[in-house]
Amino acid sequence: MKLGAFSISLAVKDLKTSKAFYESMGFSVFAGAMDKNYLIMKSEGSLIGLFQGMFENNIITFNPGWDTDANHVETFDDVRAIQKHLKQHGIPILSEADETTKGPASFIVMDPDGNSILIDQHR
Repeated sequence: MKLGAFSISLAVKDLKTSKAFYESMGFSVFAGAMDKNYLIMKSEGSLIGLFQGMFENNIITFNPGWDTDANHVETFDDVRAIQKHLKQHGIPILSEADETTKGPASFIVMDPDGNSILIDQHR
């Protein structure tokens, strides 16, 4: 299964403080905006999303159709096909993508330890 770019989305208390911390670790702003309360930070192939006031817990994120630079990849598994595969393996879907649509969509599952996993396709 091709899940696409991997990142971790962190629920942060203070975006400015978190930005400075990750910059000291070699990350730089890749996307997002302070006035929108989120930043995507990048260091080589590692991506960390910093989100202030948007959700309670950290989220593991995969983006089918994107590489780590948010460039389109030619071949990828559509989010609806991934969702169908997981359903067939008995994985409960917490928030489903509409399987009758095409293009951008997302769904959420939870791993056995309670970690949320967002599969988020932007194209």
